[in-house]
Amino acid sequence: MKESTVKIRLMKAEDYDAVVRIDEKVLKTSRPEYYNMKFEKLFQTKDYLPVSLVAEDENGTVVGFAMGETYMGEYGIFEGAATLDTIGVDPHYQQKGIGEQLINEFLEHLKSLGVEKISTLVAWNNSDLIHFFSANQFAPSKTIYLERRV
Repeated sequence: MKESTVKIRLMKAEDYDAVVRIDEKVLKTSRPEYYNMKFEKLFQTKDYLPVSLVAEDENGTVVGFAMGETYMGEYGIFEGAATLDTIGVDPHYQQKGIGEQLINEFLEHLKSLGVEKISTLVAWNNSDLIHFFSANQFAPSKTIYLERRV
């Protein structure tokens, strides 16, 4: 793995186009509606602390992102837990440690806010993503997510 030379910063509303572009490159499908919802929630509500991050290369181009949230709770009571729900690194910048750097900065930022636990969901058959999270010290939780078709 090559050493990353990116700068990590808090995500801004203006990062929308870059995030959608990276996600489309990674997933080979465009999800602007998903990101419209995410960005609206992150930047137009007071119920969430800013925790989502982007990685910029030496030219200031956004090449990766990590999105999550920590809910302030009812009456402003802090919950102490957060989620990491979306992460992406431009395919041309993968295998350079950027994803790991995003995770580490994300965790440090959450820790500074008093968060003690972070969770994420991964499809059980996505071995690449499971390996990535395992390498970054994530482990299966004691909670099993169940679903049923209706």
